[in-house]
Amino acid sequence: MTRRSCCSVCAFFLVVSSLSLLTAVGFEFCENGGDCFDSNSQLLSSFKRSNYAGAGRKLVSSLDSFTLSCRKLIDAFPLDEVRDNFVRGVKNCIFSVSEPTPLKGRLRVAAVSKEVLEELLDLNVSVSQTADFVHYFSGGKLWRGSIPLAHRYGGHQFGIWAGQLGDGRAHLLGEYTNRNGERWELQLKGSGKTPYSRSGDGRAVLRSSVREFLCSEAMHFLGVPTSRAASIILSEEPVWRDQFYNGNVKKERGAVVLRLAKSWFRIGSLEILSKAGELDLLRKLLDYVIEEHFPSVKPSEPDKYLVFYAKVVAETAQLISQWMSVGFAHGVCNTDNFSLLSVTIDYGPFGFMESYNPNFVPNTSDEEGRYSIGNQANVGLFNLEKLGEALWPVLTPPQQTMAMQLLKEYPRIYHARFHELFKAKLGLLGSQESDGYLIAFLLKLMEDTGADFTMTFRHLSEISARQLQDLAIPQEMWALQDLSAHQFFSEWVSLYLQRLNRQGEDSDAERRSRMKGVNPRYVLRNWMAESAIGKAEKDDFSEVQRLQEVLRLPFQEQERAEGVGYAARPPRWADSLRVSCSS
Repeated sequence: MTRRSCCSVCAFFLVVSSLSLLTAVGFEFCENGGDCFDSNSQLLSSFKRSNYAGAGRKLVSSLDSFTLSCRKLIDAFPLDEVRDNFVRGVKNCIFSVSEPTPLKGRLRVAAVSKEVLEELLDLNVSVSQTADFVHYFSGGKLWRGSIPLAHRYGGHQFGIWAGQLGDGRAHLLGEYTNRNGERWELQLKGSGKTPYSRSGDGRAVLRSSVREFLCSEAMHFLGVPTSRAASIILSEEPVWRDQFYNGNVKKERGAVVLRLAKSWFRIGSLEILSKAGELDLLRKLLDYVIEEHFPSVKPSEPDKYLVFYAKVVAETAQLISQWMSVGFAHGVCNTDNFSLLSVTIDYGPFGFMESYNPNFVPNTSDEEGRYSIGNQANVGLFNLEKLGEALWPVLTPPQQTMAMQLLKEYPRIYHARFHELFKAKLGLLGSQESDGYLIAFLLKLMEDTGADFTMTFRHLSEISARQLQDLAIPQEMWALQDLSAHQFFSEWVSLYLQRLNRQGEDSDAERRSRMKGVNPRYVLRNWMAESAIGKAEKDDFSEVQRLQEVLRLPFQEQERAEGVGYAARPPRWADSLRVSCSS
């Protein structure tokens, strides 16, 4: 294979570069607040056994003493003048006051993140065993200081301006500042209708809630910037969904996820104000976001909006390159799902790529493949263009010209970070001219053979240089076995070993150790999530719990995970799995 032919066919690389101990629980609580503990849970004993690093710190053990604040947001912006909770077009505000609608029927705690409760919220995990927990964490009761808000925003959905969108089933409860001085905004998802619900019922179902809960926590432990998830509260309330939009409406159960982020403002937050001509409010929101979340940008700086834009451009490029490095496809990269703080939010029909394929699309609703994994970087550029358009009315003509120049930096920033991450995945030190070719060559071999993305890099982290040189691929390294069937595999191995040999005193053991630290052995594959969901729908949360524990240490080989095949070749039935926007 010549360098020219490899680079011309490696679509994925070239297209994109051109631009706590977690534990599930099974407690039940009656709707009236009485407790009906389920024998399914082993929560308490596992928590007592855990060697939790923060166990010596004083944590809050009563939910009644937990306090949130909404003052900062309410003082900063005008609220929706209409207080009735009916669907409507909303003007001249950022938020509407909207009360959550309590879940109906028997409630149960389906999952809890011990780390989020104790590390981020200063709550002793024992609070999850109380009757109050399900009510506070599902919106049935409000904490002191909470004034629930629904956020007004718009967005480009699948490339088309969709007008007003907003939090149609989410309620911002308030902000909490923890012992480390970190500020987190708490938001319920699936907590009922708001003025932005459009034709929706304001609910979320168990399957999507499990996926969001598991993936947001898994992404955190992979080192990818993300929102976090504290809990899932499950009810017996019937929720009707046409999962694949084929007329097959089925009854599912409602669930609420309590999730956290430093901010839930997204590109669409600014777009709606710019499109509506509400420029004073646009400036207010920009000034607020800059002051609260971009401390390096001076509020008195005349070009502060440009500096802000430059940072969002750079950080978005870095976020998407991190998605690519772990094979993550978001599934719905609309502007209303892109955080201004460049963290991963709004987990819907996401997927971790298995067989390497630049055209991998996790969302069956995306018939044109707009949000394929190989197009995410280009979609990021599109979304940043729309952010620039939202800023346009508050920029001077010279600043508008400069904004266009800043956007042109996006491909370079993305390519540099992508290159850096994939060099680390291959254990490469320093920088050599041929590194880009070496990466592209490997990705082409993976594409041709359909080799598993995650395990190809992991097996390269585990195999010795001598084994590679001899082309002695152990049978258990099934992804490399698949890759080795390619006629040019030996040529790539030769180039790779030559590159490693030019790294001076770097030992093979050091190389493997370094690579194991960046190439996960376990990711949340769709078949794993589907298996856990299937059991959870039968009130068995054991696999949710197991996945939580395994995905907390994705880079570390774990006997329990190996025993259930989390690093094995995906089962055949996984090929037919489909995920849609319906949730």
